[in-house]
Amino acid sequence: MAQYPDVYRRSLADPETFWLDAARAIDWVTPPSRALDGSGAPLYRWFPDGELNTAYNCLDRHVADGRGEQTALVWDSAMTGGVRRYTYRALLDEVARFAGGLRSLGVGKGDRIVVYMPMIPEAVIAMLACARLGAVHSVVFGGFAPRELAARVDDATPKVIVAASCGLEPNRTVEYRPIIDEALTLARHRPDVIVMLQRDQGVARMDERDVDWVQLMSTASPVEPVTVRATDPLYVLYTSGTTGRPKGVVRDNGGHAVALAWSMLNVYDIAPGEVWWTASDVGWVVGHSYIVYAPLLIGATTLLYEGKPVGTPDAGAFWRVVAEHGVVTLFTAPTALRAIKRVDPDGALIGDLKAFRALYLAGERLDPDTYHWARERLGVPVVDHWWQTETGWPIAANPRGLTDMPAKPGSATVPLPGWDVRIQDDGAITLRLPLPPGALPTLWHDDERYIREYLTRYPGHYLTGDGGYFDEDGYLYVMGRTDDVINVAGHRLSTGAMEAVLAAHPAVAECAVIGVADPVKGQVPLGLVVLKAGADIAAARLRDDLVHAVRREIGPVAAFRDVAIVPALPKTRSGKILRRSMRAIADGREEPVPSTIEDPAVLENLRGVLRPDVT
Repeated sequence: MAQYPDVYRRSLADPETFWLDAARAIDWVTPPSRALDGSGAPLYRWFPDGELNTAYNCLDRHVADGRGEQTALVWDSAMTGGVRRYTYRALLDEVARFAGGLRSLGVGKGDRIVVYMPMIPEAVIAMLACARLGAVHSVVFGGFAPRELAARVDDATPKVIVAASCGLEPNRTVEYRPIIDEALTLARHRPDVIVMLQRDQGVARMDERDVDWVQLMSTASPVEPVTVRATDPLYVLYTSGTTGRPKGVVRDNGGHAVALAWSMLNVYDIAPGEVWWTASDVGWVVGHSYIVYAPLLIGATTLLYEGKPVGTPDAGAFWRVVAEHGVVTLFTAPTALRAIKRVDPDGALIGDLKAFRALYLAGERLDPDTYHWARERLGVPVVDHWWQTETGWPIAANPRGLTDMPAKPGSATVPLPGWDVRIQDDGAITLRLPLPPGALPTLWHDDERYIREYLTRYPGHYLTGDGGYFDEDGYLYVMGRTDDVINVAGHRLSTGAMEAVLAAHPAVAECAVIGVADPVKGQVPLGLVVLKAGADIAAARLRDDLVHAVRREIGPVAAFRDVAIVPALPKTRSGKILRRSMRAIADGREEPVPSTIEDPAVLENLRGVLRPDVT
């Protein structure tokens, strides 16, 4: 087998040959004769003369190859206590019939469909049915606030909204109908129809123009996959945290299928038939790429989990799911591991995970303490890797399917084939153009904004917004968003570097460092720490320990002198710490509370810590 260094060099030196070879893993209606179209640079297109259907590649071809009775999808719901399994043949039947139902409502190639559903199989079915028709799906995270849903409806202008009546969370039911109703009163665009899946836990009101999912399926005839161009959009996914017009990341059909199939085999080392679990949500890019499309493209079994597999009273839910379903590889966020570690520091709930062989983490910086805890307790490789909504698949990782490289805590390992990663003089991480297949070709109906926000600051490069460095072995260290750099008396310092020091303390479960105003130095760092369960240390002692540790590891220039112990840090539902919101409070700026926040009360409770001068 070719080794990583040779494969990486070849991908950059001859991307045309490299990606045409990779494209052979996909079934094409019209195979591409060339890989890259640079005629519109800096806007590039992959496989411009190729034609295919993504849903066919996810389902039909596996059935045609005699693997129709293999399990394609497992749904495990902690909220209902139910488990449902779909073979490739059964999932194909559901998808083909729902695509037929959408066609009966007038949906065709290029039409947009907003999917507003929780973590249920019907969300996956709806996405694949859109792909089957050549329609463009835009999944909005279930439970998103009305204003954010309205903004996405106005930008995508969907013909249909596919929704569920409710989502389920621990100790509460989230009714979706009132959210949709309010969103549509705010939106200028009106979809033709709402297809509503009624759940037993909360039945929604139906209007005259609404269609019941079950009734639609009962009369629908299955349809064959529609041929689309490789450059046609598969989906639009809106990034969170933007103000004004939402930023719609476009994903094409051809490059997306090629890149994701390649990544499953070469990065994650997953073979057809193996059970793969991505503990995320289909509303995020991780869910699009690695719950739905990538595992099905290669014929693996993907696990869809409804519920929070972390935290009291069932901190062992993660490991129950892995053991019960024979998961070989798990992909989740470091936040999840930190939450588990906090409740079960000794790993007593892990049990015997016979089939389990690797853990991949992304979405937040993986602190060394959590890395070592997971490595020691699980006894399998723990891989930190880095990517973005815009890139669609990892930029840097341990490519275990090519070469299983030694791990370095704090590093996202090495750039993957196709990604020409550069570090600019100011520490910004950029990607030399063209980006590889699978990355966004542009923003939805806004080439100018894509060029202005991503491609202008460093001509010929894509600006990631993250900062970092390479070590002497070529390992990439991503230290966080460049706006997480603070200026202390003229010295630009990474809050990520300070967080890594704080997280190494044995009493610290989670931490964040933000810059707060100082009349002398301009800004000084403030450390916010959450203690591990059972940690017994005085606040003054902890402060001294952490101040001395930062002084030792980073230097006196950091001016790190203040630490606050807090019960929790504000996070999004996907587990990202809301540093921007905390900085806004500390600076006295009034910003809207992000709609993705998990618990607004956590942020509100921090006001007394971040602004002690304000009563």
